[in-house]
Amino acid sequence: MLRARGYRLTPARQLVLTAVANLEHATPDAICLEVQRTASSVNLSTVYRTLELLEELSLVNHTHLGHGSSPVYHIAAEQDHLHLVCRQCGGITETDVTLADPLVEQLKSVHGFETDVTHFAIFGRCATCIEGAP
Repeated sequence: MLRARGYRLTPARQLVLTAVANLEHATPDAICLEVQRTASSVNLSTVYRTLELLEELSLVNHTHLGHGSSPVYHIAAEQDHLHLVCRQCGGITETDVTLADPLVEQLKSVHGFETDVTHFAIFGRCATCIEGAP
């Protein structure tokens, strides 16, 4: 994809893309640490620039998992999904995006608002934390 669009597949770009794939949901800081295990000269600004390019080319997507927190990145080829984030343990569960269809339709009907539910997270408590609660 990079070459087809006139970009070079540099070692740093390959390492960032591989780190995103391996880490699944990772912040730029975590991606940078993973890349630096192989190439210590790659810095955080290179990771940010690379993620921006990869997102422009639709190779990665980002999601915001909390107010004021860094976005997390994942491979774009994965099927669209919702992110359910447990406020207690911090676990992230992926679920089918169609579960939000009633909400999306209601927002469209009432407000004329088209919603991209893949770009945000839904917060609550996971089943494991609920079961373990006193």
